[in-house]
Amino acid sequence: MALPVALQLYSVRDELEADFEGTIKLVKEIGYDGVEFAGLYDRSAEEVKKILDEVGLVPVSAHVPLDDLVENAEGLVAEYKAIGCEYIAVPYLTEERRPGTDGFERTIEDIKKIADVCKSQGIKLLYHNHDFEFEKIGDEYALDILYSEVSADRLETEIDTCWVGVAGENPSEYILKYSGRAPIVHLKDYYTKDEGKPEKLYDLIGIDDGEEEEEEESIFRPVGHGVQDMPSILDASVKAGAKWVVVEQDKPEIGETAVNSVKLSREYLKKLGW
Repeated sequence: MALPVALQLYSVRDELEADFEGTIKLVKEIGYDGVEFAGLYDRSAEEVKKILDEVGLVPVSAHVPLDDLVENAEGLVAEYKAIGCEYIAVPYLTEERRPGTDGFERTIEDIKKIADVCKSQGIKLLYHNHDFEFEKIGDEYALDILYSEVSADRLETEIDTCWVGVAGENPSEYILKYSGRAPIVHLKDYYTKDEGKPEKLYDLIGIDDGEEEEEEESIFRPVGHGVQDMPSILDASVKAGAKWVVVEQDKPEIGETAVNSVKLSREYLKKLGW
């Protein structure tokens, strides 16, 4: 059984900035069934909904920064609900909020409050992981602690398979671990010369680590073009009860375009019957 495939629009952010409506139409033409937002590019919820309705794309979910949600959860949740999104995801933790800092406990409490706002408006809250949540606190990963601290009826998973792999865990096994709590799975591929952990992967998503970048750095790849076992990940997504898979490529490989990258990902999935 194949699931519908959405695109995380962060993958084509520059194109959206230049031509929002044209890029949305192109996403549909490439063959995506839905989209996940990472900002609205100064468009109103009504404008965005109208464009999606005309093009025929499902507004699946939205990545909304945690601090923005803390400041204005009611308004932001209502905005994405008006577009038609079923889910909102906490996409990333700044350093002072991560496991291993005094701010992690505050992060969990803030997520609980935001989850309650989402629930009151009929929206489901997700958490989108990176690799830093795989720091252990005692004998448990911080990510698992988050999911044990916030009940499944308030917070579900959006497992990013790239970052699970980078953390040294098996993405398919981790998806299955949260069966019934994994409505959206992020499909993301990457390549490393030695199949080890990329050392500068955060730099590639715009987070400078202060080191000089090498031209031939390990980089993100279209789905099916890197080290990930995508057939296994897709199978696990179905078995875990996922409703959507979402393609995301934070940055094209050197010499490639963002549009062709997400096109290659969709073509690969189509070859697998998705």
